[in-house]
Amino acid sequence: MSSSSSLIKRLALGLPFGIALGFGMMTNPETVQAAGITLDLGSTTSQQTGTSVQLLLLMTLLSLAPAILMMMTSFTRIIIVLSFVRNALGTQQLPPNQVLVGLALFLTFFIMIPTWNQINTNALQPYMNNQITQTEALNNAEEPLRIFMFKQTREKDLELFVGLSKMERPKTYRDVPTYVLIPAFVISELKTAFQMGFAIFIPFIVIDMIVASTLMSIGMMMLPPMMVSLPFKILLFVLVDGWHLVVESLVTSFK
Repeated sequence: MSSSSSLIKRLALGLPFGIALGFGMMTNPETVQAAGITLDLGSTTSQQTGTSVQLLLLMTLLSLAPAILMMMTSFTRIIIVLSFVRNALGTQQLPPNQVLVGLALFLTFFIMIPTWNQINTNALQPYMNNQITQTEALNNAEEPLRIFMFKQTREKDLELFVGLSKMERPKTYRDVPTYVLIPAFVISELKTAFQMGFAIFIPFIVIDMIVASTLMSIGMMMLPPMMVSLPFKILLFVLVDGWHLVVESLVTSFK
């Protein structure tokens, strides 16, 4: 159990550290120096072998970066709410999936930038300057992410996974393992996203009901109500500046 927990912890903490590495190179190019790495398949020393293994581990962690981006950041809530908006409007594939995912990604970077900055300042930069060890860097990178996830996680969901893991009841948040916190955070995000989606659906459902009742009252039962209500829903969404309201609600929901 301890070995599996250690592996999960390394995966959970190594991925955001790898993301922070790339993010730090984009935001602070003057402070990040790229080190030249040469792989020699001939005679190698133990130190070179260790470096090669670390490089292979880093590449493996970075290959799982999309999963960590979706599961441990604000991305899940954002993409679900944006999908609810499209379904409520009934515009089929408009906006396209690429547009929704791109908007969700940039909103995620906007929301998570204070966390990334803390990881860059407390973990990435000291590690790049050889001021701290790899273990210390991972621990420093863990803390900002845990703080973010704890703020968005419901205690009920946290208690669920604490009970399922059959661990002793933690006295403080620091006693909650990261592998317990992550699934609790994810299901909390799903519930919040569906609550916001329900609120988004209400005005559009009202329009559909009004249009359907009107068509039935004038005897036009063969005309699909969705065809008639779609322009009215789009008009309402534009008049109230819907995208502005949705994005504002999403961003402020994480404050």
